Amino acid sequence: MSKDTSHNELSRTFGLKMAIVIVISAIIGSGVFKKVAPMAELLHAPWLVILAWLIAGILILFGVFCIAELSALFPHSGGPFNWLEKIYGKLISFLYGWACFTVVQTGAVSSIAFVFAGALNTFIELPRLPEQYESISIFGLYPLANFGAKLVACLLIIALTLVNIKGTKKGGHLSLLFTFLILISILIVIIGAFGSATGNIETFETYSSNYPAGGFTFFAFISVMVLAIRSAFWGYEGWLALGFIGEEIQNPHKNLPRALVIGISIVIFVYLLINTAYLYVLPVDEMLADIRMDENNIAAVLVVDKLLGTGGAYVVSAMILVSTFGCTNATILVSSRIYYAMAKKGLFFKKAAQAHTTNRTPHYALIYQCIWACLLVFSGSFEVLTDLVIISAFIFNGLIVFGVIRLRIKLKDMPRPYKVPLYPIVPVVFVLFCIILMIISFYESPFKSMIGLSLILSGLPFYYYWNKKKRQEVNSPIIVSPPDNLREDQ
Repeated sequence: MSKDTSHNELSRTFGLKMAIVIVISAIIGSGVFKKVAPMAELLHAPWLVILAWLIAGILILFGVFCIAELSALFPHSGGPFNWLEKIYGKLISFLYGWACFTVVQTGAVSSIAFVFAGALNTFIELPRLPEQYESISIFGLYPLANFGAKLVACLLIIALTLVNIKGTKKGGHLSLLFTFLILISILIVIIGAFGSATGNIETFETYSSNYPAGGFTFFAFISVMVLAIRSAFWGYEGWLALGFIGEEIQNPHKNLPRALVIGISIVIFVYLLINTAYLYVLPVDEMLADIRMDENNIAAVLVVDKLLGTGGAYVVSAMILVSTFGCTNATILVSSRIYYAMAKKGLFFKKAAQAHTTNRTPHYALIYQCIWACLLVFSGSFEVLTDLVIISAFIFNGLIVFGVIRLRIKLKDMPRPYKVPLYPIVPVVFVLFCIILMIISFYESPFKSMIGLSLILSGLPFYYYWNKKKRQEVNSPIIVSPPDNLREDQ
């Protein structure tokens, strides 16, 4: 008699519309409000900032075309974890999943939740501990500093984890609501910027006083443009999200590629409009002067302040609350599926392979993720975390996209429901950019880059332990007890 395993599987909950919502909600977080300033400080010209957002968006779209082919080929839970195993083998696949658990996905969850807490602090002053406690240092980290904000961030992570344990559809509906709210809010700011007499085309055409007199040299331009694009990538972080939940998408061979391409295209369009609106209202030098005066200033707040007078901080903080709430929820929902997929292959904590008997959600994977994300919140190293997320992620993003080329050779006769357009130009351009980004990141931020690499490689002992344990279980003899009526003691 066959064993019923349906209770240990995830349910196909998401149709095309909900899948598009998850793509958008997993991406739009804090980057859309905060990253225009550091990009302007690098490039000094509004049109170059918009160009950097556009190039970043096109590169992400190239990456999406590639993962759309992979997700249509292998629509399994865990997405990239499974793709990498088929392309390179178990070790690379495991290191990707381990990197997601140690820094890439949990780091994104903790960072976005902390930005939510910071926005909440605009409305409600969060408590802080006495100085003697906040100054306690453990290995150079200050876990009790800004304690109130960290506590709120953890409570948000715990609450959203419980929502997603209760049911995937509940988490999806929450994402739908908050995606709708943030898109409407961004649209209002865009209309206000272009419809107000405050902004004008002359402002958008005004360069910073720090723009090089003779223009950038070729190599200087390439360097600053790549770094600006890296900042923009934080705004697009989450673009892989839908691949993690392929097992829960209805008609995944068609809906996964469609949702990925449509969702990313909407995000690119929104980002180009909102960042153009910022620079249409606020000259670069004025924006940078205000941010140098107070590093906690956010470009979006300065723009809305100029449009509405004082009170912009409250408007934008409300928008950040909405966007980071939705983004935290979507990231929690999709990321847990990686650890579920790892555990099913015996390469993670065993209980993470279980699906809830009633809700059919990966409840243990969600719990493990919640615990580690909360620990990262109290590490306090949020600026480091956001850079580590990008540096660590793009090592594997390049490998994933290069995998499309490898599989075209390795499995050339396999039917493909979706094919990358303009192959092989699209994957080659993306992979080359990943290589350039890695070289410049290791040169510009060697310490952060080495931390990211160390966190990835820290998974090696766990891999060998779990892999050895799995082999032992496979090779161990199965002892079958005789029926009761044949036992000698009866």
